Amino acid sequence: MLIGNAGRDPEIRHLENGTAVVTLPIATTERFKDRNGELKEQTEWHTVVFWRNLAEIVEKHVRKGSQLYIEGRLRTRSWEDQSGQKRVMTEIVAETMRLLGRRPESQEPRNTPVAAATDAIVDTDDGDDLPF
Repeated sequence: MLIGNAGRDPEIRHLENGTAVVTLPIATTERFKDRNGELKEQTEWHTVVFWRNLAEIVEKHVRKGSQLYIEGRLRTRSWEDQSGQKRVMTEIVAETMRLLGRRPESQEPRNTPVAAATDAIVDTDDGDDLPF
């Protein structure tokens, strides 16, 4: 579970089979007092991947700075880059997303059916479409 802010506007892309995907950096910030009583901030960046319907909802309703609540699972990938170096990346595959905070005046109120759809739970498996 994460609560954080979108680091940029989402950009949706579609795979060859038409599946929608959005990869979005999310910032989480921890505020604490150090030993001297000074207020400190530490920001961590997370790569969150949204698939299918959830990707389309994110594209329509999330903008840079939007505060989000995300539930998901970790996925670690490794590959070799062009120079032969091994690279490792850990991502969060979002399963649930909820918009938090205030909406800009130009967007619809939160109690509309479209806004309710932002609470969607999307099965991210590439298996069959059974609901269980």
